[in-house]
Amino acid sequence: MSLPRRPVVTLVVNPASGRGRAAAVGDAVARELVGRCALTVAAGTSWQQSVEFLRRAAAGSDAVLVCGGDGLVHLAVNVLAEGEVPLGVVPAGTGNDTADVLGLPADPLAAARALVSATRSDAVQRIDLGLVTGPFVEPVVPGATGRWFVGMLYAGLDAAVNETANRLRRPRGARRYDAAIALEFLKLRPRRMEIGLDGVTIEQEITLVAVGNGPQYGGGKRMVPDARWDDGVFDIAVIGAVSRTTIAWLAPKLPTAGHIGHPAVGLHRAGEVALDGDTGPAYADGERVGPLPVLARCIPAALPVLVPGWGTW
Repeated sequence: MSLPRRPVVTLVVNPASGRGRAAAVGDAVARELVGRCALTVAAGTSWQQSVEFLRRAAAGSDAVLVCGGDGLVHLAVNVLAEGEVPLGVVPAGTGNDTADVLGLPADPLAAARALVSATRSDAVQRIDLGLVTGPFVEPVVPGATGRWFVGMLYAGLDAAVNETANRLRRPRGARRYDAAIALEFLKLRPRRMEIGLDGVTIEQEITLVAVGNGPQYGGGKRMVPDARWDDGVFDIAVIGAVSRTTIAWLAPKLPTAGHIGHPAVGLHRAGEVALDGDTGPAYADGERVGPLPVLARCIPAALPVLVPGWGTW
């Protein structure tokens, strides 16, 4: 009797994820998996290099595992969307929202073992993705006409915080993001936005809008807790014009979806969402998408993912 073929797996690592922790995690994961599959390891030190590694992996692997945070997941999603090679997520970043929603173990070694087992047993499910297009959208893959996202597309306050954090040179690490929050909090003001929901336009003053393909972002903020990856539509949260005091009251409630029911929070569902206004750029999965206007469409079953266990979606 012939032995079952070892699956061909590529592990792509972002050494900078998790404030540098992912490099050591990637080494440990590689040692853990080397006898369980035919393994290739690639460590990308730049956006462009990671995308090239992912493209090569998609052409010659049974599965692609990414070891890093949601930024690396975002790159992988853009390379693997509408293909047949499944994605597996080894959590090694600071947020790990995608891995959390997929129900993967928080321990990277346990997650990696489960993902290789899922590859052997063909435990694959296709999930929805969001596809963002617009005149100023910055593609991940050269020549692409749009940008895919798996978690959340957002504009307003949270996108402004990301934008400011990316510009700051100091402080480093998580304190830089805290500094960006403080700076944007001081500048907080409502901004006019036009929001199109399946062709019906709402115009209002907003603090932020979040278009959820998945239920959470930002390290566990359950902005749209009922969003699912298998229903073909987005869940959208719109926080209207509110004071600094209200934002400070709502922010700590987001991990438990405690903002739901607040009179300033509107919830919607739509398969197509258009955003336009003077709110600055849009971000998706923590990465800059580009200035508004943008159009997001929910594309059903666009990405195959390894699902060794039951997620929250």
